[in-house]
Amino acid sequence: MKKLCSLGLLMIFFLPLPGCGGGGSDARPVFEANIVSDQAADGDISFDPVTGIYTISPAPPVLFFGISPPDVDPSLTEFRAFLDFPLDGSTGEDVLPAIAGILSASLEVFVSEVSFGLQVPALIDLVTYPVDRLGVPDFDSPPLLTQSVNFFPEDTGNLVRIDVTPLMREAQRIGLSDLQLRFLLDFTVGSGLVAIEDRPNVLLTAPLLTVLYVL
Repeated sequence: MKKLCSLGLLMIFFLPLPGCGGGGSDARPVFEANIVSDQAADGDISFDPVTGIYTISPAPPVLFFGISPPDVDPSLTEFRAFLDFPLDGSTGEDVLPAIAGILSASLEVFVSEVSFGLQVPALIDLVTYPVDRLGVPDFDSPPLLTQSVNFFPEDTGNLVRIDVTPLMREAQRIGLSDLQLRFLLDFTVGSGLVAIEDRPNVLLTAPLLTVLYVL
């Protein structure tokens, strides 16, 4: 009996351990980072093409992007929304290591309004902007990468989850310390106006970035 017990312990000792180099990439543990947006660095910018005036709204409780139809707003004022997700833990959120291999990334936003369209086509741009001062140049700065997403009236009052893996991987590849995203209407497809909640200290509806990664 003592011999059998010794053999069993020996076999357990030599079982491969995840992340210890014996099982290849599939054996590496998967980590999860949850990062709420930095509300102080979030904001939206509107542009009135009639007057040529830009209006910057830093840290508003609700972010807008899109445009109202002419019968609602004859000036066709356009809104673009900006979200900032620090990846270095500077705001007390989880840290995403610079060497992390990104498996997936998703963004969860609480949509409080989808108006003027049965489907509102939007673009999400990976951008960079100063976290302490959203400025007029950020309204139309060249995106580093862009992906599309659609919003629907039934999204109103709900959390909407968006796959942003390509944007997160590009941000990681070029070494950005923040994932900064710009939401705007895709004029080539349709029209509409969308509102996203971003109330300070309200975690239930705060924009949330979730990243699964390996080291």
